[in-house]
Amino acid sequence: MSEHATSAFDPERLDWSKGDGLISAIVQHWRDGRVLMLGYMNRESLQATLSSGKVTFYSRSKQRLWTKGETSGNTLELKSIHADCDNDALLVQAAPNGPTCHLGTDSCFGDDSSHALAFLGQLDALVARRHAELPEDSYTTRLFDAGVRRIAQKVGEEGVETALAAVAEEDGALVGEAADLFYHLLVLLRARNLGLSDVEACLRERHAG
Repeated sequence: MSEHATSAFDPERLDWSKGDGLISAIVQHWRDGRVLMLGYMNRESLQATLSSGKVTFYSRSKQRLWTKGETSGNTLELKSIHADCDNDALLVQAAPNGPTCHLGTDSCFGDDSSHALAFLGQLDALVARRHAELPEDSYTTRLFDAGVRRIAQKVGEEGVETALAAVAEEDGALVGEAADLFYHLLVLLRARNLGLSDVEACLRERHAG
């Protein structure tokens, strides 16, 4: 089994008989939970996915293995894979490199950023892109250029303003200050090569304990 798969996943337990050798595979964005697409896997495509770390399906129309993005470059990087309770369907969590749908949208089910978790994940991804690309005329770039110490100072300032808004201002002001605090905290995390998923993992571990 590849390092890309979760330790709880056991391919040998899958039931391939119900779909005549094929199993449906739902692909979910690993960061924000959006459903990106639905595909089908056979034993060979599943093994190719686990071995390469690139999500690979069995194309029913082409009658062959098909790695997502093999022509467009918009691959899906495998993060984890899980079987459902009946072992006859897969949930694949992946990081998309570009739009997933051939129509140019992030998801084959349309672009819907209305879900709170989806938006926060996209904001975290945007901050990560700013950190990697450092585009000119970007406030986020200026923060990164200023360094960790300055970003940490901004987080402290925004934290104080949030606390003051909580005791002295209306709800709208508190929400606005909290949004500023959250954004600057994402930038601070990214300046240390961390992100929202790292905070989530810490919270999840504490909750489990």
